[in-house]
Amino acid sequence: MAETAQAVEEKTDQQQAQPVQEDAKTQAQSVEFPQAQQGKAAGAGTSIDILLDMKVPVMAVVGEVEIPIQKFLQLGPGSVLKLEKSIDAPVDLYLKDTKFATGNIVVVEDKFAVRVKEVLGAGAAPPAAAGKK
Repeated sequence: MAETAQAVEEKTDQQQAQPVQEDAKTQAQSVEFPQAQQGKAAGAGTSIDILLDMKVPVMAVVGEVEIPIQKFLQLGPGSVLKLEKSIDAPVDLYLKDTKFATGNIVVVEDKFAVRVKEVLGAGAAPPAAAGKK
């Protein structure tokens, strides 16, 4: 088996060493494609119903803090990181890296939730700190 592998390897090395010769008989041929019919594409609908069932991740950012690596490595259970936002400041809501709304933290059935306060327009730029995550 080792002899077979060695023979294949030697053949490969010989092929790589030889220059590639192009066949003089190869010729390019033109191809004519049929015209596409105007109207609906096969299987494509005009409805966006398929998108309505999709789920998208929404991230609620309560606040941020920058700390030195040395302090980060010392974190453990019970450590507290003080954020720059006050308790009354709105939470920023993101779809991927795009801020799309702000809201307030509330409790619903013993779980944290966010009540949307304001939906931002398409021109709203995310803060520079959001890209650091």
